[in-house]
Amino acid sequence: MDLILWRHAEAEDEAEGQDDLQRLLTPRGEKQAARIAAWLDRHLPEGTRVLCSPARRCEQTAQALGRKFKVRPELAPGGDAAAVLQAAQWPHGRQAVLVVGHQPMLGEAIAQLLGLPAPGCPVRKGAVWWLRSRERDGHEHAVVFAVQSPESV
Repeated sequence: MDLILWRHAEAEDEAEGQDDLQRLLTPRGEKQAARIAAWLDRHLPEGTRVLCSPARRCEQTAQALGRKFKVRPELAPGGDAAAVLQAAQWPHGRQAVLVVGHQPMLGEAIAQLLGLPAPGCPVRKGAVWWLRSRERDGHEHAVVFAVQSPESV
């Protein structure tokens, strides 16, 4: 199974009294999302499921890909690695899954899957980590397939 974790692109700073879920991408964030979306569009397997946090900045990031996506409330800010992995049905899902979400939950999921120490792996805004499950000697484990940042594509 392939699990692709995409952190939302650069967003506006939170204004006093503003609902965090309503923060929008900055113009720079829109460009970041478009760059990674173009790379993903060339590489994603056919039939990849796209799951997205209900935060507006994540929805905007996912929309740059131009594919249908499903908003999942458990992927909202404040969630954890377990929510990401459960939503993706890791490692037994039948198809590739792209999750558009937040730090620190994405970094925690990466760290957990790769056996890295807490608190997790830093994930840059707009970056994507592509992990693949492998079975070796009867045990499932994850390997890094690709890591891309908006500046590198």
